[in-house]
Amino acid sequence: MSSTVDPHAVLGVPADASLEEATAAYRALAKQHHPDVAGDPHSADVMARINAAYDELRARAADQGLAVDRGVGATGGQDGRRPRRGAWLPDAIRRAMGPELLAALEQREAVTLVVPTATWASPEARLALTDRRLLWLADDQPTHRVRSLRFRDVERVESKLAWPRRRGTASVRVRTRTGRRHDFGDLKPEIALQIARAVGGEL
Repeated sequence: MSSTVDPHAVLGVPADASLEEATAAYRALAKQHHPDVAGDPHSADVMARINAAYDELRARAADQGLAVDRGVGATGGQDGRRPRRGAWLPDAIRRAMGPELLAALEQREAVTLVVPTATWASPEARLALTDRRLLWLADDQPTHRVRSLRFRDVERVESKLAWPRRRGTASVRVRTRTGRRHDFGDLKPEIALQIARAVGGEL
């Protein structure tokens, strides 16, 4: 989101609104403007602005040291503050993950890479490979945006070149022990192979 756009104005909340208030406003707007329910040809653009505004406010809260708990606002200790989420990670990784994926991390969870991807449910997603699971954010979903899959729950994983091959992209297909399948597409072939090897090495 451009720095000239006020995220508070986009969400319709005052400049001194708490993150909890911003979250409530975001959810209300998402229910109204999400492309799956709005039926408006411009709803995708509107939803993108709403998502960007909410992400920016969550990022500001995280940078201020407030604990951002998956869409429920900011909480803290006696002084209302905690160490920043993912403080053990390099700054570049933290920026690439964004506040929602950071909020989903477990203590000292190492992150190897963060890449844009696409799934069958979300053409705009962000995938993180950690030392114990795949963690992804469906950017265009109004709720349940963060998903994860632990390596121990994976039965099989493979990387495949996209067709036609001149597209120069690949996908990672993961099958869980319960028979569920997850596909992550629009990846660089070398990245897809790295993810498949990392997940497969834990099987």
